[in-house]
Amino acid sequence: MPPLPVRPWPHLPLAALPTPVQFLPRLSQTLGLELWVKRDDLTGLAFGGNKTRKLAYLVAEALQQGADTLVTAGAAQSNHCRQTAAAAAQWGLRAVLVLAGEPQSPAEAGGNLALDALLGAQVVWTSWDERDQRLVETVEALRAEGRRPYLIPYGGSNALGARAYADALAELLDQLDPAPEVIVLASSSGGTQAGLVAGARLLGYTGIILGISVDQPAHALQKRVAALAEAALAHMGRSDLTVHPSEVLVDDTYAQPGYGVLTAAEREAITLAARLEGLLVDPVYTGRALAGLVDRARRGHLFGRRVVFWHTGGTPALFAQKYLPNLFHS
Repeated sequence: MPPLPVRPWPHLPLAALPTPVQFLPRLSQTLGLELWVKRDDLTGLAFGGNKTRKLAYLVAEALQQGADTLVTAGAAQSNHCRQTAAAAAQWGLRAVLVLAGEPQSPAEAGGNLALDALLGAQVVWTSWDERDQRLVETVEALRAEGRRPYLIPYGGSNALGARAYADALAELLDQLDPAPEVIVLASSSGGTQAGLVAGARLLGYTGIILGISVDQPAHALQKRVAALAEAALAHMGRSDLTVHPSEVLVDDTYAQPGYGVLTAAEREAITLAARLEGLLVDPVYTGRALAGLVDRARRGHLFGRRVVFWHTGGTPALFAQKYLPNLFHS
């Protein structure tokens, strides 16, 4: 795959690339479309996921700056935090994770929190309302201790992290010819969708990039994705290219139950993927995005189209005590 025609930037070999693109024949037949999956759950870092691509750039910058500690934030079952902890372990760094929610023991919670502990991360608990302030305080406290912290934003979603998904779009288009008419993915912190949108600008890709919002109203997520896409383009030396929020496609229909609330729609999507294709998706992100894809297909929005479902990972959350018992309820 030729590199994107942009300013290069240092990054680490964290991910096993390219990740596979696989045809899903039984789901395709069931939903009336040509459905493929881009397997970024197979990026290879501690059960994989989309954050590994972003961390390849972010951890490289941390090492360049002489950092000895990676600091980031997320929910108790954060996939991003788990992959950050793994990247820190791989490169001899300390990881401090600021997690929002009620304090839980790794043994009781399971899933990503158990993996955070296994990977040696330190966890700082806080409330959702105070998470950002606690993150700043944690960085300041580490500096006061003589540490050299590097702050990674929520979801790894800044200009540097987002550019990884411009690379990823080039990878997909090199793998799948003709190109998909539609790409569907879970969208929350916005960096993955922003990178794909930036890559589309650079490569002239004119297909639909649809973010299924996991938690945010569409208008807020559209603004965030557009701003991140422009920042990523500027970082790659292409500040001449712009993205307006109205050009960012977000469906927030499925976000209404709230972040991490498992509904019948997610349970059905998780079960369909598992029992028709042997494919595992998680309860928070990919399960919700696939539920949106299934619903839109049934309403005729995707009929007959060539669609890529971008699997962003998260499967360890299947084993969290918060979700596992509820997956089997009808």
